[in-house]
Amino acid sequence: VQLQASGGGLVQAGGSLRVSCAASGDTFSSYAMGWFRQAPGKDREFVAGIAWRGGSTKYADSVKGRFTISRDNAKSTVYLQMNSLKSEDTAVYYCAADWKAPVVAPEPWEYDYWGQGTQVTVSS
Repeated sequence: VQLQASGGGLVQAGGSLRVSCAASGDTFSSYAMGWFRQAPGKDREFVAGIAWRGGSTKYADSVKGRFTISRDNAKSTVYLQMNSLKSEDTAVYYCAADWKAPVVAPEPWEYDYWGQGTQVTVSS
């Protein structure tokens, strides 16, 4: 499956942004989807994930209550709505797909496919 992330940009602290990830080439509904981010000099970290069936979600503690992950299987797209953004949310955001995963995995090595990333910059 091919993943194309979009929607990043520059936003002020306290603002909102929605990033999207469009999939093509395979049955999107069979993939658990995750969002990860990587800031300069830091490891890639899990942000949020959504199951391939049942719709269960998982969030990193740092974004709980501020970020919401959702998916539209008809559009083969996963979204990450980011509210109350902070400067520490600045990073390149990547989407990833995990084929028929029994649970949403926070470990990046569990994912089979990755998008190219979209830059999110939060100014303070």
